[in-house]
Amino acid sequence: MTLWKTPVTLDYLKERSKNTLMEHLGIEYLEIGDDFLKARMPVDHRTKQPNGILHGGASAALAETLGSVAAGLCVDKEKRTVVGLEINANHIRPVTGGWVVGVTKPIHVGTTTQIWEIRIYNEQEKLVCVSRHTVANIDKAPVAGYP
Repeated sequence: MTLWKTPVTLDYLKERSKNTLMEHLGIEYLEIGDDFLKARMPVDHRTKQPNGILHGGASAALAETLGSVAAGLCVDKEKRTVVGLEINANHIRPVTGGWVVGVTKPIHVGTTTQIWEIRIYNEQEKLVCVSRHTVANIDKAPVAGYP
C-alpha cells in the first residue's frame, strides 16, 4: 500500500522543478516507490566547491528536495502543505565527478510533523551523505507568491 496521498508521476515532478533550484542544480527524479523517492544530481561545476569536490550545501539541497517533496505527497494538497523545520547532513566521503543518487524514506509521518531520512550514494553505491529532514504539516493559507 502506498504512503502517498497525492498521485504523482516523474513527469509531474520534472515539470514542477522548472525554473527552480532543482533545475539549476540538475536534479533529476528517478523513481517513486510506495514509500520512497529517488533522485540524482550531477557532480559538476554547479555542485562542486572550489576544492573540486561535491559541495556539502549541494548535498543538503538534494536531501531537502527529496524530503520536502516526499512529505508534500503525504498530505491532502487541497487543505495542507509542508514547510521545513530542520535539516542536518553528515558528509561521509568526497565525490569529484559523475552523479550522486539520493533516496528518501520516512522515519515518521504524523499529523503535524514528518521526519525523513535521506541517504546519498556515489556511482559505486558507497554512502556519501546521510541526512534527516523534519517538516511541519500546516494548513494551507493564501500567501502572496506561494502556491
